Amino acid sequence: MNEQSDQTEFNNPDNQITLGITGASGAIYGITLLSHLVKYYQQVHVMITDAARVVLATEMNINLPEAPVKIEAKLSEICQATKDQIKVYAKENWFSVVASGSSAPKQMVVCPASMGCVSSIATGASNTLMERAADVVLKEKGQLILVPREMPFSHIHLKNMLSLTESGATIMPAAPGFYHQPESIEDLINFVCGRVLNHLGIKDNLVECWGYKSS
Repeated sequence: MNEQSDQTEFNNPDNQITLGITGASGAIYGITLLSHLVKYYQQVHVMITDAARVVLATEMNINLPEAPVKIEAKLSEICQATKDQIKVYAKENWFSVVASGSSAPKQMVVCPASMGCVSSIATGASNTLMERAADVVLKEKGQLILVPREMPFSHIHLKNMLSLTESGATIMPAAPGFYHQPESIEDLINFVCGRVLNHLGIKDNLVECWGYKSS
């Protein structure tokens, strides 16, 4: 972690967070968010779907191996994380800490979130570890943030997101603003990631707050 972490107040007393990356388009959102999370959290528990690995290769030319330990090493290199800071789990690792309310972090982000994942979480399916981890955060009254990347939304999509909102989750679509006058794709990505960090209780300087200008 960098020096910024010492100056940040965390909602999570254990200084850990869970991140799910699905196969929705917008893999860069998930990787960029992870690169920021490792600056502020002692450990980030990560789950990546098979579809996400395909999208990462297609959109970012990032070819992740299948073994969780090898994925950890690859992501740690990409995100400049310290040893053991990123922990990756297989989709059926039911003995992992994120699967139990007695040990799971109280904060979780799914970024980007596919509509299939949103549907499964909304119905409590828990067919995969990522879905179970999200279910755990909801039942333990923690903070669950979903970053859907889809267009357009169908009636079913909207109903599922409404159900999740009513259950305590926060829906933050990957829809960047433009009032900060972005000059690059990175600026647009950072806008979304910055807003997510803000909702996690982290004061970052990725994007200036509305109405404020840096001196």
